[in-house]
Amino acid sequence: MDYFCFTFIVLILSVLNRKKSEICMILMFSFSIANVKIGGCMIKVGILTISDKGSKGERTDGTCPAIKEILNKNIYSVEYYKIIPDEIEIIRKELIYICDELNLDLILTNGGTGFSKRDVTPEATMKVIEKQVPGITEAMRQMSLSITPMAMLSRAVAGIRKNTLIINLPGSPKGAVENLKFALPALPHGIEILKGTAGECAR
Repeated sequence: MDYFCFTFIVLILSVLNRKKSEICMILMFSFSIANVKIGGCMIKVGILTISDKGSKGERTDGTCPAIKEILNKNIYSVEYYKIIPDEIEIIRKELIYICDELNLDLILTNGGTGFSKRDVTPEATMKVIEKQVPGITEAMRQMSLSITPMAMLSRAVAGIRKNTLIINLPGSPKGAVENLKFALPALPHGIEILKGTAGECAR
């Protein structure tokens, strides 16, 4: 998608009097679709749904399918998925396993980022990451605030362990999709730098 396409979209949306948040979301999602695979390689993704009820089979996971739906299949390959309870040690061990054993490029967690006493996903993530990437969650919160003031209550974090980027997303399908759309445009380039795979597959 070239410059003229984006300009045309902006003009149309302006004429239709769309909200700024809607314009930003559409443009950012368009940029993510226009992105190419890192170094010609697929980005290998793991999705962790963190939910006490979901792990017991008492709730259907609607968030993982929603996340998979917006991942460009020409760029992202979902290679691991699991539902686990809101237990900090279980989350920590699962993150380490995906990073160290599976060597995936990107982990998207959903759930456990709020104020409930059982919400411990950010704490588990902080225990395993080696570097924080605050810009991702800052951007997600800032853009989400134009949709709902509740965005300021998110405690989500993002960070790096070895060659894997970890991003916490909200537990609801709508919240997870909205936040991920804001982050998607920057992810291929960031992962390419992290893995040092510009121009060729490292694996």
